[in-house]
Amino acid sequence: MSYLNWDTKIVTDFSPENIESLYDAGYVFTRVDRGVMNQTRSFRVDLSDFSLSSENRRILRKTENLSMSVESIPYTGYDWKIGKLAKDFYDLHGADFSANKVKEVLTDSTKTNFNTLLVFKKKDTDEAGGYAICYSSENIIHYSYPFYKNDLENPSLGLGMMTMALDWAKASGKSLAYLGSLQRPSDTYKLQFAGGEWFTPNEVERSSPGWQTDTTPLKSLLK
Repeated sequence: MSYLNWDTKIVTDFSPENIESLYDAGYVFTRVDRGVMNQTRSFRVDLSDFSLSSENRRILRKTENLSMSVESIPYTGYDWKIGKLAKDFYDLHGADFSANKVKEVLTDSTKTNFNTLLVFKKKDTDEAGGYAICYSSENIIHYSYPFYKNDLENPSLGLGMMTMALDWAKASGKSLAYLGSLQRPSDTYKLQFAGGEWFTPNEVERSSPGWQTDTTPLKSLLK
């Protein structure tokens, strides 16, 4: 799986102010190595304009057996089963994310760009249902690299996790939630969230580069 990437920066200033400014310029942290950020067709939700729609609430009802906790990275609760779950998930989706790399991202502060792990557990069994590796500051969260067990009984699990994270981010007083890039037809599910904006530096894609709220051009871009 190839990723849309217009530019790459390697940062050494990890202050929240610098990282937030780079996210605002369309860059996102990657799992490649410490400090590596790629500029892409990033999508974010302005949480001041976000509220749960009837469809969002319907999805949350389907995942009401999940609880979400916010853990720090490095994650002291790491277990080999987490790495296997992630590898199996990304193998299924055609992406190369090895169990060793997952362990590195979640446990080695000298190698990872991420500082927050969202853990989703089933309330009735306390079994882990899914995870999302994130970067979080006081003002923003980058919901990145989610993975979860393929649940045929609940095909809405992944979307439910993302919706729970957005609802939590707004309640926590954050301003913006970044949800990754828009590059494939399957990414259009992100557009359902109120307050959505997408980034392009490319005048071919949009006459005025920067953050856009008009999603009409995306219909042709994501074909």
